[in-house]
Amino acid sequence: MALGRFRGRDRQIDYWPGFVDALSTLLLVFVFLLTVFVLAQFYLTQEMSGKDTAMQRLQAQIRQLTELLALERSNNDDSESEVGKLRSSLVMLEQERDKLQSQLGSAPADTSAEAQQRNADLARQLGDQKDAAAQALTQIDLLNQQIAALRRQMAALEEALQASEQKDKDSQAKLADMGRRLNLALAQRVQELTRFRSEFFGRLRQILGDRPDIRVVGDRFVFQSEIFFDRGAASLRPESDPALDKLAEAIKALETEIPSDLSWVLRVDGHTDNRPIQTPQFPSNWELSAARAIAVVQYLISKGVNPVHLVAAGFGEYQPLDTADTEEARARNRRIELKLTER
Repeated sequence: MALGRFRGRDRQIDYWPGFVDALSTLLLVFVFLLTVFVLAQFYLTQEMSGKDTAMQRLQAQIRQLTELLALERSNNDDSESEVGKLRSSLVMLEQERDKLQSQLGSAPADTSAEAQQRNADLARQLGDQKDAAAQALTQIDLLNQQIAALRRQMAALEEALQASEQKDKDSQAKLADMGRRLNLALAQRVQELTRFRSEFFGRLRQILGDRPDIRVVGDRFVFQSEIFFDRGAASLRPESDPALDKLAEAIKALETEIPSDLSWVLRVDGHTDNRPIQTPQFPSNWELSAARAIAVVQYLISKGVNPVHLVAAGFGEYQPLDTADTEEARARNRRIELKLTER
């Protein structure tokens, strides 16, 4: 009796370190995957932030060019209005000049001092009118030159505005094209991984044979737990070695076929029925399901499968295939699932 208790104590001491190591490994894998996801999100956010900054800069330039164009158009309107006023003044001056010339021509020949003085005044007024008309013409020429310069500036601003708008459209088109190509690449990756998964499951079906306790459910390959484990235990049964050996060979063949740039993992999920368990080794079904998944993963690694392509997960009783409260439903829910997915 004492010897039996001593052996039982040794068996418990042997289980716990392995269980703790398995949980530590699972935690490290989860932290690594979470870190990769966070880094990917960070770099994607930085890329999109840079694109948004460039778009905002282009929009600010377009607003500035639009304001300058509006200002130049306003100045052009003012200049044209000033030219119109000067032209009206020139017409009035020319009319006054003609009137003075007419008065000089129609004045009777008078040699008196008063007549000579009047003629001198008329001649002076006529000279003043000619000078004013010449100044008006000079101002009109200057304003015409300014208007031509303003029109050239307006044309340059309109050209710059069109170039900015075209650049904005090109940037938006590039962003749209980048998003489309990214979505297309992701879709191609998903299709490629789906093709490999179908081929892998088909190969497993041929290797393991048409057994009722092994089946495909959706995108998962399902083994009943009784193939590998005794009730309430997480140690692999010796009878399960042939099935696991065939599974390991299929995974190693898959590793050579999938391209190296396609990140993938084979997730091994442990599931239990809804009967509660509470033992020193397994306080709940969480521990039991996780220990079973880890046991399968460790065996596959011992047979040469790359640990990078394996993930162990425990779901307890919370992902049942059959929700009925019957023995048959519980037997269906006690299972090990294989799922090929992206890393």
